[in-house]
Amino acid sequence: MTEQTRGGWDFSARGSAAPGGLAAVQSPPPPPVQLPTGSAGSPGGRPPGGGDTLRTVLRGIGQTMVSVGLVLLLFVVYEIWVSNLFAAHKQDQVSSKLATAWKKGLDPLRGEDKLNLPSGRQVVLPAGEGFANLYIPDFGKDFARTIVQGTKDSDLELGPGHYSKSQLPGQVGNFALAGHRVGKGEPFLNLDQLHPGDSIVVQTATNWYVYKVLGDQKAYAAATKLPAGDGRNNAIDAALNVVDSQGVPGREIVSPSAIQVIDPVPNHPGTTPTRALLTLTTCHPKYAADQRMIVHAVLSRAVPDKGSALPKELAGGTL
Repeated sequence: MTEQTRGGWDFSARGSAAPGGLAAVQSPPPPPVQLPTGSAGSPGGRPPGGGDTLRTVLRGIGQTMVSVGLVLLLFVVYEIWVSNLFAAHKQDQVSSKLATAWKKGLDPLRGEDKLNLPSGRQVVLPAGEGFANLYIPDFGKDFARTIVQGTKDSDLELGPGHYSKSQLPGQVGNFALAGHRVGKGEPFLNLDQLHPGDSIVVQTATNWYVYKVLGDQKAYAAATKLPAGDGRNNAIDAALNVVDSQGVPGREIVSPSAIQVIDPVPNHPGTTPTRALLTLTTCHPKYAADQRMIVHAVLSRAVPDKGSALPKELAGGTL
């Protein structure tokens, strides 16, 4: 190495790329690499065998399963969490609209009689309109949902929906509601936690209606004293399944086509009702829709709505 090529750089006039610049010494190119001859993609010229094909197929199946799993995971996230966020926003809007109407002295249950029937006999409510509030103390002191008219998917995304051909709150017959159990607001997520004698409260512009879940309250009280386990759970279920004098149980599991559960006298089509009932319907089991869980309750009492006062069945209530 001469003084003119120290450190790999040519300091001679011939190596300069420009006045005052530095130019790298050009090294000879490396010899070309000789690859073994043979089939493309097979090391050492070995032809692809059955094991390579199997590995390729298994790899493709694995990648497909991962992709499908991710899609299903995103779907579950949407159904359970994202749809709840959207539903909560819609429920807030419906609830605020109803509260504003009540403050103005307007009551959807006294709305325009589009069928021109005698006053008080028939009220026509637009689908998706809120007209009452639902409280279930056993679901927590903060549980409150505005009930909307209709049971289509678009209605149930707003809140619990009223079967339009069933009775209205407090009326003799069956006031029937449907609600999602998982996702889209899931107002009836814990419907299976209701027991005989539990309160379900409905608020209209003028009254509070307190319903009590049907079933054998004495049998339920005895069941709660049993040790935890299947025996206790079965005894509680049995207490709920007991039918009353008119053949109506506190809870039942039916097929989606069993529409007789929302008849004026549930499960007894054509029978003339003599009392005011409430029926709640939702999907069963959780995360599926193979069946329907039905809870029946009977009107226990009704009290006038007096400003901010609450019925005693609710936290802080005095009425």
